[in-house]
Amino acid sequence: MSDILERFDRDGYAVFRHVIDPELVREAAGHVDWLQHRHPDLRPEQLGHTLLRDDPFWLRLVSDDRLLDIAQTFIGPDIALFASHYISKPPYSGQAVLWHQDAAFWPLDPMRVVTLWLAVDHSTPENGCVRLIPGSHRGAIQAMRSNTAVDNVLGEEIAAEVDESAAIDMVLAPGDVEVHHPNIVHGSSANTSPRRRCGLTIRYIPTSTRITADEQPYPSAFHLRGEPGVNAYQPWPHFDQARHYRFTGAEGRAEAGRG
Repeated sequence: MSDILERFDRDGYAVFRHVIDPELVREAAGHVDWLQHRHPDLRPEQLGHTLLRDDPFWLRLVSDDRLLDIAQTFIGPDIALFASHYISKPPYSGQAVLWHQDAAFWPLDPMRVVTLWLAVDHSTPENGCVRLIPGSHRGAIQAMRSNTAVDNVLGEEIAAEVDESAAIDMVLAPGDVEVHHPNIVHGSSANTSPRRRCGLTIRYIPTSTRITADEQPYPSAFHLRGEPGVNAYQPWPHFDQARHYRFTGAEGRAEAGRG
């Protein structure tokens, strides 16, 4: 793992192939469809963290040991969830994500956090895969400016000029995971292709990182592994077939909660 950490320290990102099995990826894809049907008022790029506090499948997915083992490589054994967000770009109309750094937005102290980006669909330049600037995490957090002239997810972008010629495409297959630093400059183009592009962002923190938002516990703060540390956490939801997405092993979580 030392070579992975060295490359991550140099480049600000890493890619892990074939992390999640096809069966669980199919369940995640079905979960996205279920969420869109349940929340027709939300764009599919905006299936965000406030939805997951009462969603047993979402918690089952982000607490998968294969993902936690990757997170542990970067932040250690005491792990909590800070936030998670499906960005599902529909064919022909999926919104761009303009150049930004995650650390510019997050209420965390210190800014010790790692993002795992789980590919639910094939992610390619044609359908708007993640693009990032290797090594840009070593620079400062840059000022942001509003941009609503372009249809986009954040409504903001880095105010300074970004050298797009330095960007590389994160081409991923379903089940692959891309990991990136909170300071790295990244974004993605609009999806003008006939294929959906969906990925799940998962923001893991060591439990020594404090969530400083006014709302406590934070809507998506869940203790996942090791010592609980400094934050208050949401209780794990119990599966209820009348109101939750059904998934493999769901019934076993009806009474056990985290299980």
